[in-house]
Amino acid sequence: MIHPTAIIDGSAEIGTNVTIGPYTIIKSDVHIGSGTTIGPYTTIENYVSIGEDCQIFQYAAIGCAPQDLKFHGEKSYLKIGRGSIIREFVTINRGTEAGGGITEVGEENYLMAYTHIAHDCKTGRQVILANNSTLAGHIEIGDHATIGGLVAIHQFVKIGDFAYIGGKSAVVKDIPPYVIAAGDRAALHGLNNVGLKRHHFSSFALGELKKAYRIFFRIGLTVKQASERVKAEVEQIPEVKNFTEFIVNSSRGITR
Repeated sequence: MIHPTAIIDGSAEIGTNVTIGPYTIIKSDVHIGSGTTIGPYTTIENYVSIGEDCQIFQYAAIGCAPQDLKFHGEKSYLKIGRGSIIREFVTINRGTEAGGGITEVGEENYLMAYTHIAHDCKTGRQVILANNSTLAGHIEIGDHATIGGLVAIHQFVKIGDFAYIGGKSAVVKDIPPYVIAAGDRAALHGLNNVGLKRHHFSSFALGELKKAYRIFFRIGLTVKQASERVKAEVEQIPEVKNFTEFIVNSSRGITR
């Protein structure tokens, strides 16, 4: 299941039932989990770990050196979680020493064509990055978030769980969980109601999140005032706690 034109370093660890297409290059210190498929003309650079049952399509460049002027060739890593789909021409960079030395793509991510993930980024589980979405360095994306096509996200930004960012947006501040954001520069447009219902959030949870959202973003309170009022007036279910803690703990500042 390995094409004879593929070039594979002797130190690479290849699991069972792995398919590797024509003219693909796999360098040293690479681990590829069982059941993974790698298309033709793909390059897997050094120090990359790919989980089981992943699909990597043609012309992807996986584990390239960071595009960071502070990087001077030190050893750093890329980890890709089980069941992820990486489409054509996707580029993912390894980490840097300053950022912890590792870039991490979570389980069951779907990275569409021409997506770029820069050094030291971390994505959660079941994240979707649509075509041409671009992550600068040190970005963190929560579980089940969806990033639209042609979105550019500034370095060090954090995106919360179940957030949805509309296409062609420029994101320069943190996006709380459970919301929709869009625009240049991105602004909030309420809760991600459709996405939350698709993930079987209860009507009660949606109602409490709506109350918390209104307190934080609709009546002109400071973050401290809003968090105190949410604790006093909104049921402290896990979703509300997650929403509040994300906003309170933001160091970059929250998109409003």
